[in-house]
Amino acid sequence: MSAPPVKLHIQERHVVIDNGILQVTLSKPDGIVTGIRYNGIDNLLEICNQETNRGYWDLVWSAPGSRGIFDVIKGTSFNIVVNNEEQVELSFVRTWDFSLEGKYVPLNIDKRFIVLRGSSGFYSYGIYEHLPEWPPFEIGETRITFKLRKDKFQFMAIADDKQRKMPLPDDRMHGRCQTLAYPEAVLLVNPVDPELKGEVDDKYQYSLPNKDILVHGWMSFNPPVGFWQITPSNEFRSGGPLKQNLTSHVGPTTLAMFLSGHYAGKDLEPKFGPREPWKKVFGPVFIYVNSATRGDDPRLLWDDAKMQMMTEVESWPYSFPASEDFLKSHQRGNVRGRLLILDRYMSDGFISADGAYVGLALPGDFGSWQRECKGYQFWTQADKQGTFCIKNICPGDYNLYAWVPGFIGDYRNDAIISIASGMDIDMGDLVFKPPREGPTLWEIGIPDRSAAEFYIPDPNPMHINRLYVNHPERYRQYGLWNRYMELYPNDDLIYTIGLSDYRKGWFFAQIPRQKEDDTHHGTTWQIKFNLNCVDRSNGYKLRVAIASATLAELQVRVNDPNARRPLFTSGLIGRDNSVARHGIHGIYWLFSANIPGNMLVEGENTVFLTQPRCQSPFQGIMYDYIRLEGPPSDAAAL
Repeated sequence: MSAPPVKLHIQERHVVIDNGILQVTLSKPDGIVTGIRYNGIDNLLEICNQETNRGYWDLVWSAPGSRGIFDVIKGTSFNIVVNNEEQVELSFVRTWDFSLEGKYVPLNIDKRFIVLRGSSGFYSYGIYEHLPEWPPFEIGETRITFKLRKDKFQFMAIADDKQRKMPLPDDRMHGRCQTLAYPEAVLLVNPVDPELKGEVDDKYQYSLPNKDILVHGWMSFNPPVGFWQITPSNEFRSGGPLKQNLTSHVGPTTLAMFLSGHYAGKDLEPKFGPREPWKKVFGPVFIYVNSATRGDDPRLLWDDAKMQMMTEVESWPYSFPASEDFLKSHQRGNVRGRLLILDRYMSDGFISADGAYVGLALPGDFGSWQRECKGYQFWTQADKQGTFCIKNICPGDYNLYAWVPGFIGDYRNDAIISIASGMDIDMGDLVFKPPREGPTLWEIGIPDRSAAEFYIPDPNPMHINRLYVNHPERYRQYGLWNRYMELYPNDDLIYTIGLSDYRKGWFFAQIPRQKEDDTHHGTTWQIKFNLNCVDRSNGYKLRVAIASATLAELQVRVNDPNARRPLFTSGLIGRDNSVARHGIHGIYWLFSANIPGNMLVEGENTVFLTQPRCQSPFQGIMYDYIRLEGPPSDAAAL
């Protein structure tokens, strides 16, 4: 039997879209999702909440120099864009003018909602526009939020190996929990479900990189129903494929994150000056609902949601959104090529850029895509031969960027790539020369922009999340920073090349020491190594790749820890907050320190890495990779 037609019912203060599978109710003209009726459940959203606190677009914005303002975006005009048996698309617009200055963000915002015939869900996208004559402002965050019924949705799934029964929102209230080092983290002391007692709950434990946020959501076991947020493309997200964002968390809450400074800081909060026009489409994302037969394992809902996610990804860019601002497939272009690596100290010939992340972003400097947050980005991963194809690129001017797991540094092609509708550009062979001046004398870690390979301690048994016990992402546990003092009660870390193992002997983060009076002090780590001979007439190069930094400073000294001036200092860097938020990477930094040969000696040498900033226990550095290079070899330089 064919699916029933889509019907639109217009009421005084609401509109209802019904396709025979689900009914979606939105307030009019606000454009707040107030109800989702499906599979015999009158409303999947939290009926105990006010209508404005169920399913909504929101943002945090500020005028320059002012505090951030949280804004649930409510439309002021309602328009039927498409209304036929196959599709209904609705528009809820909030238009800005100077009478609203200081009250609302200076943007025209058009929120769209789409229901298709035979589709078990609905789509939403937003069009943000800033006109050049409007005042400057900043966006700290924008997203879609859904708050589900707590009496139904108690099991969360964000990945194959990240699924669990979650605490209730009641468990985070006074008398049932103890707030830990910051408000987001609580210890469950008297939860409704006694089995959860003693666990830590923190929404940041469920963050994921953009590249992995494809589908996540919640399951009800009685009846067996799933609610899923599917993001088929990352082109409208900021910060590239490794940028971490929130997913789902206690509420039960599900988020579609578009812009945020999480794990990056204000660098990823777009700032718009006077006379700066801007328009961007966020989404569409798909809200998918599914059900299972009573008696079946409800977790099969997750498998079905993943299959639906793959269908959505293969359908991107969608053909059905009515706005001309969302570009269809025939209006976009493609870029292909092959990336090769040239490092004469590793190979005489070219090395295939196996697994390279290759992307297009607005023109900028090497690695600028990490902080780019106004335009679109288009990324792919190269195959074993380094071959890549980036599809469905919106028209515009871009640089091509790349980085390769196993190699330090960033690649950027100098040419401006101008994409027009229907273009298919073959870049041919591109050559990336990673930073290198001499042979590797020693190295610590793996150059993959993460500190995950280093020593991650067991958490305090009183502060665990059972999901992450014996889990590959054990760094998601709360309070790991406190274990440093337990492991190094008197002296800081000392790592000896040739004897130490970075998997056991290199703590995942260099953080301050906490004294008995609760003050904090900077730390100095030592790397000890032997040189059989030293070329005193030439220089050596210390490469330090940093996976994340939070209000930190890296100082390098060699063989004299008390030298008044360090050989190198990074200055104050980073606002990632990855230590507190259980991340293992944030913004990538690469530093090089020149070591004159006459500073080294034959026999034992020591590199001292000092992180002196210590106003908070969360200030610090997560290293990615460290390498000492000897003086250049003439043969390899040819």
